[in-house]
Amino acid sequence: MTDYKKYVCTICGHIYDEAEGDPENGVAPGTRWEDVPMEWVCPDCGASKLDFVLEEDISD
Repeated sequence: MTDYKKYVCTICGHIYDEAEGDPENGVAPGTRWEDVPMEWVCPDCGASKLDFVLEEDISD
């Protein structure tokens, strides 16, 4: 399964790309959204994981 998804911060617009992860903040490339720890926060604005939505859900 290689169809990675992207999640967008509803506060600042930062995009979490599963393919890229967030290695600077301890999330390895290829980490699925459901496997990102709940303690992880948006690297741009500090919003919680709960403030992110699937990119597909907002592009319509």
